[in-house]
Amino acid sequence: MDDVLRTILQEWQIKKLPKVISRDFKLEVNKPLVNNATVITGFRRVGKTYIIFEAIEKLLTNYSRKEVVYINFEDERLINPSAELLTNLIPEIISMWGNPPKYLFLDELQVVENWSKWVRRMLDNEDIQIFITGSSSKMSSAELPTELRGRAWEKKIYPLTFREFLKFKNVDNDFLSLTANQIANYKFLFEEYLRFGGLPAVVLTEEERKHELLQSYFQTVVQKEIMERNKVENELAMKTLLKLLFNSTFITISKLHNSLKSLGIAVGKSTVDNYLSYIENSCFMDQLYIFNASTINQLQYPRKVYFVDTGLMTALSTNLSNNRGKLLENLMYIKLKKEGERITYYKDKTDNEVDFLVWKEEKIEAMYQVCVDLTDEETRSREIKSIIRAGKKLGCSNLNLVTSVKPEGLVIPKNINVIEMVVN
Repeated sequence: MDDVLRTILQEWQIKKLPKVISRDFKLEVNKPLVNNATVITGFRRVGKTYIIFEAIEKLLTNYSRKEVVYINFEDERLINPSAELLTNLIPEIISMWGNPPKYLFLDELQVVENWSKWVRRMLDNEDIQIFITGSSSKMSSAELPTELRGRAWEKKIYPLTFREFLKFKNVDNDFLSLTANQIANYKFLFEEYLRFGGLPAVVLTEEERKHELLQSYFQTVVQKEIMERNKVENELAMKTLLKLLFNSTFITISKLHNSLKSLGIAVGKSTVDNYLSYIENSCFMDQLYIFNASTINQLQYPRKVYFVDTGLMTALSTNLSNNRGKLLENLMYIKLKKEGERITYYKDKTDNEVDFLVWKEEKIEAMYQVCVDLTDEETRSREIKSIIRAGKKLGCSNLNLVTSVKPEGLVIPKNINVIEMVVN
């Protein structure tokens, strides 16, 4: 393994960095990190590695590749990389180049067992700025191993925003002054964004191959991030559960268990619960809980499911081809989560529902209702009434109606803000 490591380090010296399209997110590399690691998390294929390469390219204007080192731990030559490989890493670099690196970028480090103990030792004993990527929520700030609590800063990467999507399409993304033609073009492009999502490679791929690429991503995530990592043996049960989730809005363990049972797949409720945890840990899906003062009661109610990218939804669901409302709602969830908000949904005894309540400490700061088609009077009236009633009951005056584009001349109550996703 030492020979493989040496080969990889030698190859790094001549590796050509790929062309990077800059995103709104920038990785800070020159600020003092007070002996803390930076952990870059997010779904597989969301662009973590390219964000690292952009930071490395910036550093290489002042440092050599002996001082800035990158290793991808999913390199197929590193078969079952162990803690011993990490133990030998810095001594190997010193033996090759005389000094330890100043910057160390470790891609998909979570595949190495006990990686966190080694990182902690490096932080305590070496003057190296360490950057780590991982595609598991186990590397998130909330779930980091004990030895790194307080010693690592998480930077979470999401699929492209619509503004970034336009940049990848080489389209002007300045929304401050728009002509009628620009608005029409944005509407057209937004439909593509809504349907195929914001995973960078998918955005850059020709339309006829997008569906195929999304399905291949899905297969990779299921195999690597869910099945192999969690040692799941019942592949049929896991893939069937995922299909059920794609075609569901509200879920319960009992309902999913019964659905699997009706399809002839015998798994226990605890297994279904475990499978849901594995799917969430892959950064693939989130479960959204109902607003309820009691945590115990909250767990008894159905949960809503949202996915990391709308493209994966349309590529893998059987009933989403025309459901723009569900896609737009998922997009809004991603936007709120990206802003670091604590979110629940609301539903009362008479089925008045609000899609998202945003919390600040123990107070509801804002409410958001997604309505894809504001021209439908019946739908518009129902959604507006629900959010107004919920606002009065829960004491929140920050009420927001979310749509793709607001039709001109439409009158909305003055106490409700309209958010147009095309320009936000």
